Order: sequence, then structure tokens, then C-alpha cells
Amino acid sequence: MHSTDSIVVINAGSSSIKFSLYDGAALELAMRGKIENLYAGATRFVAQDAAGAVIDEHRWSGGAIDHAAGMRFLIDFAQSHLAGRRVVAVGHRIVHGGVDYSGPQLLDAGVLAQLDTLVPLAPLHLPHNLAPVRSMFAMAPQVPQVGCFDTAFHTGQPAAAQAFALPARITDLGIRRYGFHGLSYEYIAGTLPQADPHLANAKVVAAHLGNGASMCAMRGGRSVASTMGFTAVDGLPMGTRCGALDPGVVLYLIEELGMDVAAVQKLLYQESGLLGVSGLSSDMRTLEQSADPRAQAAIALMVYRIGRELGSLAAALGGLDVLVFSGGIGENSTALRAAVCRDAAWLGVQLDAAANDRSGDGVRRVSTAGSRVAVWVVPANEELMIARHTLDILEQQ
Repeated sequence: MHSTDSIVVINAGSSSIKFSLYDGAALELAMRGKIENLYAGATRFVAQDAAGAVIDEHRWSGGAIDHAAGMRFLIDFAQSHLAGRRVVAVGHRIVHGGVDYSGPQLLDAGVLAQLDTLVPLAPLHLPHNLAPVRSMFAMAPQVPQVGCFDTAFHTGQPAAAQAFALPARITDLGIRRYGFHGLSYEYIAGTLPQADPHLANAKVVAAHLGNGASMCAMRGGRSVASTMGFTAVDGLPMGTRCGALDPGVVLYLIEELGMDVAAVQKLLYQESGLLGVSGLSSDMRTLEQSADPRAQAAIALMVYRIGRELGSLAAALGGLDVLVFSGGIGENSTALRAAVCRDAAWLGVQLDAAANDRSGDGVRRVSTAGSRVAVWVVPANEELMIARHTLDILEQQ
């Protein structure tokens, strides 16, 4: 791969398309940006260079656009801003790879057809992940595309960690615990030993805390257990998702309240979590600034659930050496980190208050020198993980 060769990473959500451009074999970040508010109107595009300076902005005033129109815009933008670069491959974040894909995959019509069969497992995510792939095939069919799956990192978990206590006629259909945010955890697993070589074989619990939130137990850089299960609505309370819920509640909603499947899905995915408990916002920053008791109750519930899951994951590991915070909330909320660590004192966690309060970018330790459990902040970088996988696949061709 030459210095003028570049890899584009696409991370498409239900209402947004994020992109990053990486240069050369060293995968130096050159540019990143996103299109927000697809379908909803007031759609906005912004692109920034590696230092964060805005390169270009655009707003659509003539109504909402979809993923296909967004991809056409991005391709046109890229062609006018490549400055001599040649895009040699595109890597995509794909939320679900089912049981068949335990690593990155070169995408073609056959793989797409297989992934289409998984849409019922991730109906709110997978169609949007695949839409840009199809757009690229239509507009730039000569460019190789690589799919990187959020479930892949967890496929090596012990069988008991993946199983539900259901009859085989059900579990044989693929109903099992998959786990998600795997690209984020894979990045953490590779980054920690670079920061401290003694952590290469450590027992680690990582918390990816953002609008979507989960936790993962890792031993020696491999996934052992995770809080998300069959879908990305399980586990911790999130921005708008409820997290772990007694299945009997769903039956009650249907039988006693007369809610249909669509209404239940909307409740669990879009009206619950921090937003549902607080009645105010799904944004942790807004809640932390609010004096409303409901906002404080929402934060307290999330801290409590993190503590419960931390104990469970430490048990799955048979001990704990390292606690890692990542994701938008995990990286930026000093108050939440302090609350979680205070509740985890029984595990031997001792937070360095001054280190925790210091804002700063990059990987950093925020526990005291004497803490039995080291506490680290590792900024999420799923896009770089995707770029690395894409480069590996490209070099194998």
C-alpha cells in the first residue's frame, strides 16, 4: 500500500453516516465527518481534518434524504477532496455477523444475501449498515468492500456464556447471546498492552458507555462474557434503550396493556433508558447539569446497573485486574467514573481523584498507584479497528 493509497471507513446508523479516511500503510487519520438526521429533515454534513478543523459543511433545506442520497453526496465529496489520494478499499461497521462470521469479510453479493437473512436479529441496525454497501456497489463497483462485525469479537466466548436455557428447537435457530460493541472491545484489548505490557494477560472488564452501552469481560485480550445478549437492547440501561428486562414484562405489555409488537419495540428501544427514567433527555451531559430529581434517578440507576454487571463479569473472570472506561460517557463523565469506582471499592478499586478530574485525550490511567484494580480510560476508536481489518483483508487478496 503506497502513501497515496487510502482506506475509507463507513459507520452507518439508523439516521447517520460517519466516515473516516486513513492514509498509507500506517493508517494515519486524514479526515473524518458525518451526515446527521437522515430521513428526519434538517440533514447536516460536516467534515474535519485530523486536527479537528472544519473542512466543509453542508445542510439540506429541501427535505429529508436517505442513505443512498447520503452516500452519493459522500462519494462526490471524496472525489473532490482526495487531493491525489486513491481509495483502495472501503471498510464498513456491520452490527451483526450471526454465527457464520467470526472475523472481517470481503463483501460480495453472496455475503450480502446471507447478511440479509440476519435482519430479524437486528432490525433497527442491520438494514442501515448494509445500505451504504449496496450504494458503493452501485456507484463504485471496482472498489473492494470489507465488512467488520460487532459480534465477531465475542464468538470465542465459552459455550455457557453464549447459551440461553431454552429448548434446542429454539436455540438451533440461532437464538443465543451474541454480544455487541466488539470492535470497540477489540481495540481496547489491543491498546492496553501497548500502554502497559503487564496488562497483556490481565483480567479486564471494559465498559463502553455511550448512547448504546455495554460491558465486556476479557482475559488475555479475548472476550469471556458480555452484558448484551441476543440483541443490543440487553444489559445496561442506555440513552433510550431499557437494558435487561424480565421477559414477563413484555408479556404483560402485550396481554394486559394491549400493546402490539411495534409499540413494544418502540418502547424498549426508543422511549426507555436514561430518557425514559428521567423524562427529560437521553444525553448524560444534560442530565448531569439538571437539578431535576428524575435526572439524578436516571444517573443513579445507570451507576447501580454498571456496578451489578461489574460484579457479575468479575465473577465470570474469577477476579479483576483492570477496569476500563470507554465511549462518549465513559471517556468524558468524570462524575460517573467516580461514582462507579466508589461503588467498586470492595473489588480493590481506588480512583485517583485528581487524575480522574483532569480532562485530556488519549489512553490514561486514573487509579492510584496502590489500587489493586487499575482503572484506565481508553477512548473508543472503532473506525481505526475497521481500517486495520480492511487493510489486512486487502493484503490477503
